[in-house]
Amino acid sequence: MTDDFSVPGGAAPPGSLPGVVARVSALAERLGVRHSGVFDVTRLSVESGVPEDVVQDLLHGRAAGEPDLQARFLQRFDLLRQTRIKPNGRRWTQQEIADGAGMSRQQAGALINGDRRPTMEHCAAIQRFFGVHAGFLTAEDADALGFALQLTEQELLQRLADHESDMAPTTRDETDDALERLLQDHGVRGIAWRAAQLPTDKHRDKVTEWLDMLLESVRPSGPSADS
Repeated sequence: MTDDFSVPGGAAPPGSLPGVVARVSALAERLGVRHSGVFDVTRLSVESGVPEDVVQDLLHGRAAGEPDLQARFLQRFDLLRQTRIKPNGRRWTQQEIADGAGMSRQQAGALINGDRRPTMEHCAAIQRFFGVHAGFLTAEDADALGFALQLTEQELLQRLADHESDMAPTTRDETDDALERLLQDHGVRGIAWRAAQLPTDKHRDKVTEWLDMLLESVRPSGPSADS
């Protein structure tokens, strides 16, 4: 148990919410970061679209009532309109959302008011307009929260990599151990899956860059076996 958040005692599936919570907790402890920061409920709610009380329950390992798809869409659409605002601090109007998402004002109003069930095309257009990742409006609460925490995990991994690069150069054995731990903790498929879930190419490129540096550091030095 870490700061009252549930951390599984045994191994949890890498992509599951308990698994992500455990990894983020371990990284925070290793970096000396307060758990209240990485598990900030308000921030995670904004990033995931999950209500704060549900975020709190899920972080504590408690089951939370899962809304149906329509209710989930309305809840997260409303959160987007409240938190993703214009540079002047005002909320986007129905007409602006409709224009940006390529639909009529009547369609946008019906979706906002819950008078019309959204299609996948509606969801994709709205997500693009507000600049959030695919599935933001439809993912189940645990998956949505897990994705938000994976972004936190990537940030902490980058901080850890930066911190370690500032320290004395590591030996070959130490780097081999780091690569072995990475593969043991996440697996090749797990690394690829989580990288694919990142919202932008910039995030994915950062993961690729970090892995390239790690792999470069364990590449055998000296003449190749073919020379």
